Amino acid sequence: MVSSTFKRNSLGFFKFRCHHKSRVFQSFDGLLRIAIIISFPLAITIGYFYLFPNFHPAVIDLKISNSSMLSKKCNLFEGSWTKDEIYPLYNASLCPFTERGFNCLANGRKDKDYLKWRWKPHNCDIPRFNASVILKKLSGKQIVFVGDSMSRTQWESMICLLMNGVDDKESVHEVNGNKITKQIRFLGVRFSLFNFTVKFYRSVFLVQPGSVPRGAPKRVRSTLRLDKLDGCSREWIDADVLVFNTGQWWTPRKLFDM
Repeated sequence: MVSSTFKRNSLGFFKFRCHHKSRVFQSFDGLLRIAIIISFPLAITIGYFYLFPNFHPAVIDLKISNSSMLSKKCNLFEGSWTKDEIYPLYNASLCPFTERGFNCLANGRKDKDYLKWRWKPHNCDIPRFNASVILKKLSGKQIVFVGDSMSRTQWESMICLLMNGVDDKESVHEVNGNKITKQIRFLGVRFSLFNFTVKFYRSVFLVQPGSVPRGAPKRVRSTLRLDKLDGCSREWIDADVLVFNTGQWWTPRKLFDM
């Protein structure tokens, strides 16, 4: 086991090796799946803040219908998962931008109950996702997802959700004609009829890698420049909505003391 530390704006890190015990990978895979399920609805919620002017970040004032008719604070991050039979809002097998490796049903999963959970704040309701309305509000804008494979699957889900509001599916395309794959660092899907683009940049640490310091332990493969954003950050400047995701990489398993 190793631990992380900050020293002169750099961190050492190493990659997983194949001889780690299988139970470690299984537990990590489970946590990753849970994180994907939880973080994407929250990312969509943040997007609603931008798209709907009557919403404000984190805590908002709403009139709650109850016997006292008092005005209460609505914290969008305090709530519970509610079963919703209308879900899922899209069919991953019918969406051309779904990566095969993340399409559970296409890969043989039989049950569908895991697709029918909606986040419900305790004292208010989040507006149901309406692709047609959102596409109109996003006209002329761009959303950028930055991070790892978790960000990429959120990016794919966002595209598939919005595809429901497009009549001419052929008008939606990857800007460079690329297939959706983890091998490509930049992917962008253009909704031509709405002059709108959803982009993804792979940047797992969000900062620049650095050279190995002289005298560093042999296990040090690279360092991180904590004071320097990733070189592709210049591409994010004009984003109207920017969604970062990097948390799972800042763990003791990937970083260690120097």
